[in-house]
Amino acid sequence: MNKEQSTKYINPYMGGVLLGLVLLTAFYFSGRGLGASGAVKSVVVASVETVSPSHVESTEFYQNYKASHSGGPLKDWLVWEMLGVLVGGFISGALAGRLKFKVEHSPKITSKVRLVFAAIGGILFGFGSQLGRGCTSGSALSGMAVLSLGGFITMAFIFGTAFALAYFARKLWI
Repeated sequence: MNKEQSTKYINPYMGGVLLGLVLLTAFYFSGRGLGASGAVKSVVVASVETVSPSHVESTEFYQNYKASHSGGPLKDWLVWEMLGVLVGGFISGALAGRLKFKVEHSPKITSKVRLVFAAIGGILFGFGSQLGRGCTSGSALSGMAVLSLGGFITMAFIFGTAFALAYFARKLWI
């Protein structure tokens, strides 16, 4: 039995059902869906305000954000959601014996190249989430849950773009 066959993961259909239940619970308790980019934005605004309050006071972006989100990042439920995702992922990995500090990549590239491309992808995705006014969780998943046309269009573009670019990025994995 090779390594891939011995690694146990949750059934993807069960995972989808559980994700749907988490989304439903978020709508029930908070009145809105899931999303990660809002948590990052809260932490960034609070961090910049700590380091350079004068910059925050003179920048329209920060002023608009502060006007609609009072109390700091720890008052934003999305920050707690993301902390729960990080802690839950860590616990899940530890319980399943998959908690290892390693970089998975193709034998054709180095760990450094993989990390550089992962960072570039993360930066582009973060920038895109701000242009699109939300990440995949907020725009696509939560949007589709409420049958928003924008949610379906977002999901189509996410998968369509990934499919179109997969040919060029495949050497990072295979």
